[in-house]
This record gives sequence, structure tokens and C-alpha cells, in this order.
Amino acid sequence: QVQLVESGGGLVQPGGSLRLSCAASGSSVSTALMGWYRQAPGKQRDMVTTITRGGTTNYADSVKGRFTISRDNAKNTVYLQMNNLKPDDTANYYCTMNYRYWGQGTQVTVSS
Repeated sequence: QVQLVESGGGLVQPGGSLRLSCAASGSSVSTALMGWYRQAPGKQRDMVTTITRGGTTNYADSVKGRFTISRDNAKNTVYLQMNNLKPDDTANYYCTMNYRYWGQGTQVTVSS
């Protein structure tokens, strides 16, 4: 059974940084397409970034240059480094494996 557990969310001031983690069990992140999505209240869930098994990354225009996805195969974990956070980044962030499995989400709030 595949499980994804996100962590690392919290409250941060504008311009601050957070690193989210997505720990996987039951399947390897190294052989999957992994991604981060986010959903703000009353809005649809949108793609933030993805990384293919080959390491190709894709980012939403709104986060390019500020967010970085990475993968630690030994820890079977995917990370999302978020820098220069803005209030518009406030959302619940979800990790996905192959768009089939989803974590429970971790809340990120950017506010002064």
C-alpha cells in the first residue's frame, strides 16, 4: 500500500522560506513521477511542480525561480524548497505519486 506523508508546512512571513517534505512508503520515488500541487480555499487544485523519473522538472509560472523540487532516493522522499514566499502562495500543499496516490496535505500560510 502506497502512502505519502507531507510535512513542513506552517506560518511564514512574506519573503520567508519553507521546505516541505513528502515521505513515501510502499513504492519508490525514484521510479515515479512525483509532484506538488496546492489548493487554496474556494479554488481548484493546481500544479506547482513535477519531477519525472529521469529528473526533468516542470514548474508553474507563478513559482519559477522561487520554488525547487528535489528528490532523495535513499530516503524515499521528495522535497519542495520554497523561497521568497508571497501571500498568494497560501494554500494546502499536496504531494502526488503518478497522479494516482496523494498525501493528506500540509498547510502553508504566508502572512505578516
